[in-house]
Amino acid sequence: MWSDPVDGDEWHAASLIEAGPGRHSGLGLDNDWLVPSRSPRGFDPFGGAPRPETFATHLLVASPRLEDPNFARRVILILEHGEHGALGVVLNRPGGVGVDEVLPQWHPMATPPAELFTGGPVARNAVIGLARLRIGEDSGNGRMTPPEGWRPLIPDAHPVGTIDLGAGPGAVAEAIIGVRLFSGYAGWDAGQLEDEIGDGSWYVVRAEPGDPVSADPEGLWQRVLRRQGGSLAVVSGYPIDPSTN
Repeated sequence: MWSDPVDGDEWHAASLIEAGPGRHSGLGLDNDWLVPSRSPRGFDPFGGAPRPETFATHLLVASPRLEDPNFARRVILILEHGEHGALGVVLNRPGGVGVDEVLPQWHPMATPPAELFTGGPVARNAVIGLARLRIGEDSGNGRMTPPEGWRPLIPDAHPVGTIDLGAGPGAVAEAIIGVRLFSGYAGWDAGQLEDEIGDGSWYVVRAEPGDPVSADPEGLWQRVLRRQGGSLAVVSGYPIDPSTN
């Protein structure tokens, strides 16, 4: 699932949600229509869809007015969300370091670009793995079952979930379509993410199984917004520098 490397080749599980305030950021921003987020025009972070009961397995898509360099134009997959806070990984920030340089045993399964992605500013020495499986395909031995150490997140004929990196690929390799590795994560204390969404920093939309392992992560922000249709599709065309529009 996720691990901190310690003492050479030994591994231990990283905590989901670390204690302590301010692990993410406190943001009070205008919304994407350049009016205060508490304006009567309002800010609909769900694009007209009902608010989900939990944000886990959903995407956070940064609004155009979120200027924090860690999260501007970023798309985050929420892995955990509950009364103690939330945790997720940034999907569209390749880190420039090859998987073969960090965990070479996982490199053959890494989806291009085969880099260690920057999952967020918290616990950068922790490595989180997401894997998409071949479940539903005929492997020659009948229908596949989920491998040990894999936890489902996004349901599909070829679902996505977290994978235990410390155990190594071993026998699970044949069950995997692609893997993406993330250094660090984004974390929120209890109520912090909800406050940021209410202040107009994030949209919350459904994740699709191809999002975490996209071969074009840099274009993910625009694609995710565009496929929502309506006002969010319009937002997808918002320029990085509005003064040049």
